[in-house]
Amino acid sequence: MTRFVALMAGALALLAVTGPALSVEPDEILKDQALEQRARAISKRLRCLVCQNQSIDDSNAGLARDLRVLVRQRLTKGESNEAVIAFIVARYGDFVLLRPPIKPVTYILWFGPALILLLAGFGAAAFLRRRRVAVAVPLTDDERKRVKSILGQGGE
Repeated sequence: MTRFVALMAGALALLAVTGPALSVEPDEILKDQALEQRARAISKRLRCLVCQNQSIDDSNAGLARDLRVLVRQRLTKGESNEAVIAFIVARYGDFVLLRPPIKPVTYILWFGPALILLLAGFGAAAFLRRRRVAVAVPLTDDERKRVKSILGQGGE
């Protein structure tokens, strides 16, 4: 029984450690809950430029903290969510967005994987088409005689 309790305590400790990171520090949180919810929603849409695979809401990087503070400052000044995002995009480019807009500059990002998959499918189909199974055609009498003569000469 004590092993079970120890195992469960270990599992709970592991879950506590591997849970979602709460990177927003207490001094960043706004007192107005509505503004804080808007700030969190915006922060989840912006990429950490240091980590690159995390939102600024999830990142502990200094730049992510600076961006979270900037978002909250602009919201407290009365700007809309779109205005805050537009300001940050104007400063850092579309790369700062976790979901960049679909436009000619980002076509390769959006459609590249599908294009590669399609090309791979065509390549596989062409390879399989060329790799047909050969049908056995019976030898003619002349071919049989030639094979026998070759085998007869090789055996001597």
